[in-house]
Order: sequence, then structure tokens, then C-alpha cells
Amino acid sequence: MTTAQDETVKAPVRNVAWIRSALQTAIELEHSTLPIYTSAMLSLEVQNYTSYNTIRSVLMEEMVHMAIAGNMLAAIGGRPRIKDLDPAFPRRGLPGGVEPDLYIGLTSLSKPQLRNFMRLESPLFLLPEEYSHESFPTIGKLYSEIKDAIVDNAEELRAAVKGGGIANQVGDNIGFKTIASTPGVDPVDQLLEGITEILEQGEGATGGTIQAGASFQHEESHYGKFAELWYGREYRQPDQPLELTTETEAVHFQGSRIDWPAVVNTLAVPADGYAKIIAADPDGAEAEEELLQFDQTYTGMMVHLDELWNGSAATQWPTFGDAVHHMVKFRVFSCFTFMRRQIPPSVIDDLPRLYPAEFGYLNTYTDLNKPVFYGPRFRNLAAAQA
Repeated sequence: MTTAQDETVKAPVRNVAWIRSALQTAIELEHSTLPIYTSAMLSLEVQNYTSYNTIRSVLMEEMVHMAIAGNMLAAIGGRPRIKDLDPAFPRRGLPGGVEPDLYIGLTSLSKPQLRNFMRLESPLFLLPEEYSHESFPTIGKLYSEIKDAIVDNAEELRAAVKGGGIANQVGDNIGFKTIASTPGVDPVDQLLEGITEILEQGEGATGGTIQAGASFQHEESHYGKFAELWYGREYRQPDQPLELTTETEAVHFQGSRIDWPAVVNTLAVPADGYAKIIAADPDGAEAEEELLQFDQTYTGMMVHLDELWNGSAATQWPTFGDAVHHMVKFRVFSCFTFMRRQIPPSVIDDLPRLYPAEFGYLNTYTDLNKPVFYGPRFRNLAAAQA
């Protein structure tokens, strides 16, 4: 007789179907970082300082990573789904069960939020032991499993790439890696190179370092870039060789000083997207209209990105231009409308009553002793209609 204690949980079969599903998860995962990083970037008062450029550089690379995952999925016969993506912040963990312990939302740049960013981008060798039991304690762990599955299913993937895909790929002349059946070139190597690029830029070239390899000019990984802002110093290897660990990390950030930037004190977005606050704000109708216009711009970007991979190849570049146009509008529109609209102090004082379950979160990521403003809520209206 078999008992519950005798039964073991079967690991999922890491076949080509699993790889396609995992790459779609990777697209969702990369996309989920974009609203939280963009919210922090938009909250900076000045665009040309180190902090702004640091966050922007990570944000741009996350977009590239999302495109690489989309191209990989398209290359092996899948169809990237983008227009219906909606991470629904605040949330616990990221898509695919990555970092399920982490509760994160949309808010301005702050030390607590920056610490979250470091947690998101942490390499395994710097991850606190308390999280090591999770199936996917880091973003890199998911990609490592995809990489292993690619190796294990090499022959089937070669055949899939040779057979062609049903979706477009976005050309590599703008920095997005494509995978094609080319004489003398192993498409499996191309797939693995895509994963390597994502891992190196996110975590670092190898265990023990937070720098990418020579092909990426040895730039700091995403973790390293965020750590520079956290420590207020640029990354610099110590004069005497010293292993990088959680205990010695601070010693590796003793370079040029990085001052903390001026930040717009936006209220962390609650689960209802400010609905109760807007209802209590005498100017709430105007605020809602401005927030809605931002959401429509964000939705337009998502729809165009979906069409970029799944629409007509003949209109691919105009479609990409439309998507970029929507991206450009984010800062110009938000920073001169709702991010300049102060939430009435009386409404801020009433937050414990309006959001009793979320007040701790709001108070952690917002300085409630200073004037508080609305922030972008990144609602994908196309997903709501799906």
C-alpha cells in the first residue's frame, strides 16, 4: 500500500513545450520589472544625473531581455503574448513563482524600494540563505533552468528553428538578438547566447562577480548598478584582492561619490489604483483623467509591441516606431500632470482608515510627513478587456 509519505512530487518534464512555456514566463517576468523601474526613474526630478542614467540603463536592458525572450520563443515555434500582460502591482513575487517572498509595488525611488531592486537582481552567491529554499529565489535561477533544458533538447530545438516560426523576430540591427537557421551556425548556440546575455547583464559574468563579461564592456550587472545607488559610491574592486560576499560587499563600493537625487514623493500605488483616494479628493475627477491618459499610453505601447511580434512583417518597423512613441510620452506626460498634483493632506491623514490592510506598505514607501503626489499606476487596459 502506498502512503502519502511514499509519494514524491514529480518534477515537470523539461521538454520543448516546457521551454516555450518558460520563455513566455520570461517575457512576463522581464515585463514585470519595467513598471517598477520606470516608476522610480520618473520620480527623479532631474534627468541627467547618475541616478537617473543608472536606472534608465537597467530599464533599457530589461527591454532588450524581454525582446530576446520573445525572439527565442518565436524562433522555436511559439507566439509571444504581450498585449494581455498585467502584473497587477502591488504583488507578492514575480511571474513564474520567482522570489515569492518579495512584496513589491509601484512607487518613487527610496532606500526600501532600492533594496527591493537589489533583491530582484541578486546573484545566487549574494542571496541570503533564508531564500535559498525557494524554487526560483532569483530571476537568474529561472533562466539557468531554461538554459539546461535547451541543452537537453538540442536536437528537437534545431528542428524547430529549421522549421520556422509563426511569429516575427525583432531585428538585431537595433541590439536585439535573433535566432535563425543559418548554414554553419548552430541555433542551439544562438539560444544559449541569448540566455547568457540576459544572465551576464542581470547577475554578472560568473559566480563571484557582479560585472558582465568583455563582450558587454565589463559593465556592472543590474545588481551592481543598484548597489552603487544604495551605497552612494561607484563600484571599485579593492586594491587588495578580496572575495565578494554579503559581508565584504560594502568594501567593493568605495569609488566616486553618488549623491542621493531629488525625488518626487509619490504615494505608493495601492491595489485599487488610488480609487478611494480619488473619491475623497475634491479634484479627483481631473486626477483620474490624467492617470487614465497615462494608462492609455501604456496600453498603446503594449498593443504595438504585441503587433510587432505577431502582426504583419511588412509593417514591423512602423509598428516599432509607434511603440517607442508611446514610451517617450511616459515622462513628458506624467511629470507635468498627475505627478505635479498633490494629494490633499486631509486625504493622506485618512489613509489608515481608507487602507487599513495596506497602510504599512504605503507608509514604508512614501514619506507621509511631506507633500505627497500621485504616481503612475501602469494599468494595461487591453488586458482588462481580454
